[in-house]
Formats: sequence, C-alpha cells, structure tokens
Amino acid sequence: MTKESSDLYPVARLAAAREATAAAGLDALLLTPGPDLRYVTGYEALPLERLTCLVLPAEGDAFLMVPRLELAAAEHSPASRLGVEFVPWEETDDPYAAVAARLGAVGRVGLADRMWAMQSLRFREALPGAEQVLAGTVLRGLRMRKSPAEAAALREAGAAIDAVHAQVPAFLKAGRTEREVGRDISDAIIAAGHATVDFVIVGSGPNGASPHHELSDRVIQAGEPVVVDIGGQMPSGYCSDSTRVYSVGEPPAGFLKYYDVLQRAQEAACAAVRPGVPCEEIDAAAREVIAAEGYGEYFIHRTGHGIGLETHEEPYIVTGNAEPLAPGFAFSVEPGIYLPGAHGARIEDILICTEDGGERVNHRPRELVIV
Repeated sequence: MTKESSDLYPVARLAAAREATAAAGLDALLLTPGPDLRYVTGYEALPLERLTCLVLPAEGDAFLMVPRLELAAAEHSPASRLGVEFVPWEETDDPYAAVAARLGAVGRVGLADRMWAMQSLRFREALPGAEQVLAGTVLRGLRMRKSPAEAAALREAGAAIDAVHAQVPAFLKAGRTEREVGRDISDAIIAAGHATVDFVIVGSGPNGASPHHELSDRVIQAGEPVVVDIGGQMPSGYCSDSTRVYSVGEPPAGFLKYYDVLQRAQEAACAAVRPGVPCEEIDAAAREVIAAEGYGEYFIHRTGHGIGLETHEEPYIVTGNAEPLAPGFAFSVEPGIYLPGAHGARIEDILICTEDGGERVNHRPRELVIV
C-alpha cells in the first residue's frame, strides 16, 4: 500500500459513509463491485456472478462478504486496512441469506448504484421487508467533493490524456480510416500511463455531427474536421476525458465561423465556475453564447458531467440542476455544435472547482488544429 493510494482511499472514508448512511435514514449500505465499493474501500473487486459485498450497517460492525477464491485478492487490497471482518463463502453457500442473517431486521437498505439486477433481486428475496434505495443518494455528497489527493489524481489523468492529444496530429491523415486512427490513439492512451482505454471517438466529416459516434471504417478525407474525444482510467482508478477538434487540411466554408463561437462558449462556461454558482448556470453560460449566434438548436446535449472514479458521475452541468458548485467538485465543460450531415465540433476540458474559481486539468490548445 503506497502513501498515494492511502491518501486516495483513506480509512476515515468508511466512517464518513456510515455517518451518511445513518443521516439518510438507512439501516445499511450493500456495496458490490464498482465505483461505490472502490470509493469506500479502495478495493477494485471483480464484478462476478459470485457475490462480493461490503455490508455497512448504520450501527454495528461492517463486514465484507467475499467468495473464498477471491479472499486473497481482497486481503491484498486497500480494504485490508479498514478493520472490517472478511467473511469468505463457499461455492455451495447462499451468501445472500448469510448477509440477511447477519444484518437481522432492516427497514431500508442502500444498494450500490451499479449492482447487477440479478443481485438486487436476490437481496429482495433475502430481505423481503427492506425497502431498497440507491446507495448513490447516500454517497453522492462525499463522492462529488474531491479530496486534495483525488484532485491530484485527476490532474495526473488530465496530463496523461493531454499527452495523447499531442500525438493525434501525427495519426490523422487523409486516406486513413477512423478505426485505424482510433487504434493508434488506444495504444497511446495506454502508453501515456492509463490502465484502461474507456472510449475513443474519432468523428470525421459528417460523423463529427454525432456526439457519441463509434469508430467506423469511413476513410478520412482532405478538408474535413475531425472530432477526437478520448479517455481512460488511470491505475489510481480516476478517469480522464478530453475533446479536441482537428482538420485534415483547410476546413470547409462556415466551419471556422461556428468553431469560433464554440470557443467563446466554452471559455464563458469555464470563466463562470466558482463556489456557490448553480450547475445550471454553467450550462447557461455556454448555451447563451451559442444561441445568440444562431446555433442554439445544434447544441444538443448538456454542457458537462462530473468525473472521478467514473467518467460520468454527479454533478451534471445541465439545465434544471440547481446544485451549487463547491470546492472539490470536478466536472467537464464541453459545449458542442453539430450540423447534421455536414460536420460538428466539441471542446472539452475537465475543471475542478476551487475556493475562488475553477482549475482546468487539461491544457492542450483549444484552437482548431490543422494537420
């Protein structure tokens, strides 16, 4: 266990989660493999049909129900520092019944947001009198507000994905397919220090007008804009996500006009970040610039999403979200303009709300890069 991972996954987080569970009126949290479990314990457990579950009662001792064959992995994870009992179960045991027997009578339990339906239904059978709610309603306040160690992990992730964007111009050439370029980018994401590649979007020409375009065998043509949105997860567990736009040669008529609008919109939204500002006002700051120039109907998604152990998590930077920003909130600012059948553009940085503004963790140029 390194000091870095101890800072990222502090022992005190278990007590904070317990206090939040009690404050929410829940009797226990049931956390299966995924970001909720990793946030509380640091344990990146394998998501299997065999149940691994941290049981965190509002009162009483926590325990980790773990398949016997996964016990060694759990014991070598950061969860071993927490002082919780590890309860191994055998292949012929019923771990759901075992959890129910240990918990006793409970009225409300919080299930990990990414718990498999198969597991939540088994818990419903084992705890028939318990109302099930999302653990995210309990953990959101903790997970949204990044610690200094988490902020440092996001900066590291931002620097790693910036290093990949620095290489993209060498990959983009007329005559190559999006898939070929995407393969080079995937290799570069791992080489830059990521543990996994989460997504690679290379949207050339009209495909750039589809915000979540998948890689295709379309051949990139001279004179086409290309939207490159990429991200991965670092060994720390924390994620990167950044979008830049490139053009293979001079872009088509009209593109530079709306790209300039997009740059101003992204800058306006970033400049609006500070504690106390509602999330929806960051969205409005970008949307107003784009709408004023006549492109409002072509901005078809929210301005941003939170990021941490998941690429998309709370808070969401969208109309209707009045949650005020607070120091430690980390999220994307990524307005886009998409002209169907023609081309599109999106500029995305990750920001961390500070005591008096917003800190970008991505630092690649935001101007159109012509290759």
